[in-house]
Amino acid sequence: MLVKEYRICMPLTTEEYRVGQLYTISKHSHQESEKGEGVEVVKNEPHEDPVHGPGQFTEKRVHLSSKLPSWARAVTPRIFYITEKAWNYYPYTITADSHSLQCSFLPKFSIYIETKYEDNCGDSENIFHSDKILGDHEVSFLDIAFDEIPERYYRSLEDPRFFSSAKTGRGPLREGWRQHTKPIMCSYKLVSVKFEVWGLQTRVEQFVHKVIRDILLIGHRQAFTWVDEWCGMTMEEVRRYEQETQEATNELIGLVAPAISVSEVGQPTATHSAPASAPSPPLSDEAPEFLDPPKTRPRKKSAPETLMLPTLRERTGAE
Repeated sequence: MLVKEYRICMPLTTEEYRVGQLYTISKHSHQESEKGEGVEVVKNEPHEDPVHGPGQFTEKRVHLSSKLPSWARAVTPRIFYITEKAWNYYPYTITADSHSLQCSFLPKFSIYIETKYEDNCGDSENIFHSDKILGDHEVSFLDIAFDEIPERYYRSLEDPRFFSSAKTGRGPLREGWRQHTKPIMCSYKLVSVKFEVWGLQTRVEQFVHKVIRDILLIGHRQAFTWVDEWCGMTMEEVRRYEQETQEATNELIGLVAPAISVSEVGQPTATHSAPASAPSPPLSDEAPEFLDPPKTRPRKKSAPETLMLPTLRERTGAE
């Protein structure tokens, strides 16, 4: 298992980011979706937890066959999606409850993400009490302004080094901005990736962490540089926007019968009490033949990673 804690600071308050996060996820999911690919929302409904109180439960199917690297596409079915279940008790969230995003055709694969948001510059130590849960882990600060993202995802209008908010007056972000910017908040994310397949474990776990790092950077950059779009929205307004955008996104993806599913396997923990789903069938400890590292098989060239983004439906005027 490879465990890392990511700390991502933002020139926002946690209350502001509560709206900005919902807006950004909805808009980004729509932009990244096309026929048969993207993020399909299965459930999005209120949920009450005895420990954390009222929250929101979401279940999504992330269709991503064409977005996998060539070596991953070689060992996965043509139609492939991951089911993501999350419980949002802001400012605390759980994604992949109880180490349980488990793929039915890849043995011993799981992802667990635990998130806490605080109004500080990322200086809260041991916020997850990880010495009692997961042991030592690497802590990595991600800078939304100066850390690199994949070139194909770069947009000059979404670069915090050049963006200036007309509504809030915040930005552009200069070197050392985390030490002198007010307001400031931090997203603390504890990410555990586990893939117990001999010969592929290190490669897959490192690859998944790299993907998660890029997603975190891109998402937080967008949440800030789109601030003038969501600033001033109430929770009721952003929930309505979220619902309308999800309906448009599901329609854009279309109904694609999945050949492979991903199910959750609940395991009780002492850190949260979100509901767990029924266990999936037992999985073999031995890797199937198609997961053996390729030896003589020639490598396939990756298809160009281009994406035509659909136009997001404009939000209606005064409501």
